[in-house]
Amino acid sequence: MVLTELGQKITGAFRKLNTAPIIDDDLLDEVLKEIAGALLQADVNVKYVSELRNNVKKRVLMETDSTGVNKRKLIQKAVVEELVRLVSADKRPYKLEKGRPNIVMFVGLQGSGKTTTCTKYAHYYNRKGWKTALVCCDTFRAGAFDQLKQNASKVRIPFYGDYNETDPVKIAAEGVALFKKEKYDLIIVDTSGRHKQEQALFDEMQQVAEVVDPDDIVFIMDSHIGQACFEQAKAFRECVNVGSVIVTKLDGHAKGGGALSAVAATDSPIIFLGTGEHFDEFQPFEAQSFVSRLLGMGDLKGLFQTITEAMPLDKQPDLLKKISKGKFSMRDLYEQFQNLQKMGPMNQIMQMIPGMQQLLPKGAEKEGVKRIKRFMVMMDSLTDDEMDCNVPMVDSRKMRVAKGSGSSPMEVNMLLEEYKRMEKMVGKMGKSGLFGKGGDLSQLQRNPGQVMQKMQSAMDPRMLQQMGGAQNMMKMMKEFGKMEGGLGGMMEGLGGMGGLGGMGGLGGLDPAAIQNMQKMMGKGMGGRGGGRR
Repeated sequence: MVLTELGQKITGAFRKLNTAPIIDDDLLDEVLKEIAGALLQADVNVKYVSELRNNVKKRVLMETDSTGVNKRKLIQKAVVEELVRLVSADKRPYKLEKGRPNIVMFVGLQGSGKTTTCTKYAHYYNRKGWKTALVCCDTFRAGAFDQLKQNASKVRIPFYGDYNETDPVKIAAEGVALFKKEKYDLIIVDTSGRHKQEQALFDEMQQVAEVVDPDDIVFIMDSHIGQACFEQAKAFRECVNVGSVIVTKLDGHAKGGGALSAVAATDSPIIFLGTGEHFDEFQPFEAQSFVSRLLGMGDLKGLFQTITEAMPLDKQPDLLKKISKGKFSMRDLYEQFQNLQKMGPMNQIMQMIPGMQQLLPKGAEKEGVKRIKRFMVMMDSLTDDEMDCNVPMVDSRKMRVAKGSGSSPMEVNMLLEEYKRMEKMVGKMGKSGLFGKGGDLSQLQRNPGQVMQKMQSAMDPRMLQQMGGAQNMMKMMKEFGKMEGGLGGMMEGLGGMGGLGGMGGLGGLDPAAIQNMQKMMGKGMGGRGGGRR
């Protein structure tokens, strides 16, 4: 992915800045030249690159006269803020409202990934509890309805279309009316692909927009066509009221910078990024978080939101109470596996944790997901007493579980070893006094040294080193503590990361959680993984 290379080049320029003994104008010019070169290679419009460079210089010049200013931090902050401005729009995206039908119409060029993105969009909100539906108004492309039908069936989303009807306006009106009657929260209208030279198709798009009266019109921008997006996006904006943008195909060799900077033509915000062909490879876009992940700084805010959405908050106090007593059953482990799957693709989660993306070998997260699924299949063969750890797992029980799950006794042993490792960690955390009412994590601000000492005793030293040492862990915990939300308060002042540790391991950002996630991905477990099922 070329955007990853962009992030690495900009990070390299920052590294040069940090290692230089003296920050003078020559070094600033050299660093900005490297950053500008990286942006141009990523196909960002030269106009915006020039603006970024000039704005950073002006800001550094204005603020360096102030006493006590750290010039290194000032330059880095100015560059990051200019990058955020580059991919931001003044206009705010339409906010969907539950309890009423929200009609969203998708428009864009042929082959930009509109139909697949419609399904991803519907699937994303369906997983969040929205009642979603799809309407296929693409009568121009052969097989368009079949594609939408297959996609919608895979993710179990209702759809409407008509093989015999050739008028997309009529299909749109009928489909929207049907789903409105059935009280759907989100109705997504997929239209034909078109470009600015096809005036007849643009007229048709306007007619569909008039008849369905959409709350939001989403323009699908193909990252592969680079800066050519600008003129096309401008043409769509002049024809219909484009409210949001989704950039697709960012997982390939597309430079992506051209598409991201072309958003200015629509004067509309980016709301999602398509990062792969699978339906869950679909990331919500927030400019600050995107730039932070791009530069390898992680996205703790996004991680916090992802975890709180995946975790049912009403179950948190019970699990926290168990951990404070050092208790952890196989059933708890199963629930955490389920929560981890709800959080989305593992590579996206890893990008949100500062420094974690560089620690994992390519493809490790996919192997980790497979391993978790295999473990869950084995756990489905356990009895209630076995799930609650009320009976010992003797050889006869292991053999029964292996046969029931299509795996081998050796693989069942691997699951049990992983559970014992996790149980031991939870036991240490419970004894350390970090959790529960008045736990030491509530004293983080007043006595950080003591808290970190206990945290270090409850985790593997190698994992602490991989996470950047105790100081980096402290910084992450403090960042979580600043965030608003019910999780920290509900957990009686545990602060950010400690509260997230209440997920019992695999779901949170607690050190034991991250360690266990890595073990699931082959970092901490020896041998080969998985059953044959």
